[in-house]
Amino acid sequence: MSHNTQETNAVVTSHRTISRSQLMNHASCAASGLAQLGVGEGDAIALLLRNDFTFFEAAEAANLVGAYAVPVNWHFQAAEINFILQDCEAKVLIAHADLLAPIADQLPADLQVIQVTTPVEMLETYKLSTASKGELPYPCWSEWLTTLSPWQAKPAANRNNTIYTSGTTGKPKGVIRAPETPESGARMLRFVDICFGFKPGDPIRTVVTGPMYHSAPNVFASMALRAGGFVALQERFDPDQLLQWVEQHKITHLHMVPTMFIRLLALPESVRHQYDLSSLVFVTHAAAPCSPAVKQAMIAWWGDIIHEYYGGTEVGGVTHCNSSEALERPGTVGRAIESAEVAILSADKKPMPAGEVGEIYMWHHGFPDFTYKNRGEARREVEHQGLVSLGDLGYLDEAGYLFICDRIRDMVISGGVNIYPAEIEGELQAMPGIKDCAVFGIPDVEFGEALCTHIELDKGIILTEQGVRGFLGERIARYKIPKSVVFVKSLPREDTGKIFKRKIRDIYWEKQKFAI
Repeated sequence: MSHNTQETNAVVTSHRTISRSQLMNHASCAASGLAQLGVGEGDAIALLLRNDFTFFEAAEAANLVGAYAVPVNWHFQAAEINFILQDCEAKVLIAHADLLAPIADQLPADLQVIQVTTPVEMLETYKLSTASKGELPYPCWSEWLTTLSPWQAKPAANRNNTIYTSGTTGKPKGVIRAPETPESGARMLRFVDICFGFKPGDPIRTVVTGPMYHSAPNVFASMALRAGGFVALQERFDPDQLLQWVEQHKITHLHMVPTMFIRLLALPESVRHQYDLSSLVFVTHAAAPCSPAVKQAMIAWWGDIIHEYYGGTEVGGVTHCNSSEALERPGTVGRAIESAEVAILSADKKPMPAGEVGEIYMWHHGFPDFTYKNRGEARREVEHQGLVSLGDLGYLDEAGYLFICDRIRDMVISGGVNIYPAEIEGELQAMPGIKDCAVFGIPDVEFGEALCTHIELDKGIILTEQGVRGFLGERIARYKIPKSVVFVKSLPREDTGKIFKRKIRDIYWEKQKFAI
């Protein structure tokens, strides 16, 4: 890559560069085009796009006309994509040509479609033989833009993209926010200051490491762009490439998930220390539990620039934790940030005392409220006295620091005892030779559920069930040690790198269903 490291106000990939002003001009022209297609305030356009310039252009265009951009997980099958297209009532679909080709004949007949030429770096990264350009009977984004004039009307009130939750329980739900107000806009800027480290006027140079159809990378990338920053887009996460880009582009800010930390720490020492990472000033992570051992190793390597926040698509970020707090209170995700509130409630909605585990309820006061598209009742079900639960269990310590124990659906009840797999996973990740693991409940005749772990080992490592149990036996109570230890070549993952635990667990429960 031959980009000048001192470029600012630009978006780059491994092969291409576009200035922010050029990108915003494209967005302005696209807004005019969307209006001509009948897209107006409150409408939806769907984006079936990998991390590309067009993603920003289309999302900003939707914002100008007051429409919602709805990013779609491009790993989905046609039926899953169609569910979202119909649920959000998309008027237009904008899609990379290679993603469009397999589903074109299954799309709704009245849907207006614009295809985007798949960039060369995507063809190389994903080993695609062709971008299918010219084979599909849809207008091409880049050619369409040349026929349009910039948007002349006043921009509509800012709307966040509509993100569909992952759908681990039932169908995905679209999270729609009310249009932004001056107050909520100011609170959003304060949130990105605290949790992303974006301070007004400071230069921001970042790499977008995760897919932008996910909530956190989406907001992070959008806010970096709007702040006039330098934004590099990885085709997909590559730990070695990330370190190269940090040095080459003098990257200052990053948003990551714990799996990325694990993959970075797995690099050989010679690779880890050959790059100059001194430009980094703020690295934040979220979206999944991070074991204290991984967090401590990253702080030891990168310094006290590691931050964490906790929240969700529905509520934004509600807690924040810096490096010193993480070292003082291993496992915490921090305390409630200003304007946010966190409460721990029992099953009958009574406040739990410090140190007692319950369901986490939270809210960021002043943020635009949300609803689930076409599911007002689901929105009401998650709320209690103005606070919202996203299905996590945890506790607050005496000083108000939040600790996440697990997802409610991941908690295992064995012989009447509540066991939190995330705690056991955190211990296993600290064991030398273990690359990653998943702990979950499987059917057990005597106890109802028993613990099982699937373990992925580092290359060339051999461990035994006895060795794993012995390691855990020195660290956790005996009843928390998995009854079944299974070594696997690889664990099924979502594209964010998070383990798709449900896919493993369901196999055991399906067997039980058919057992006589």
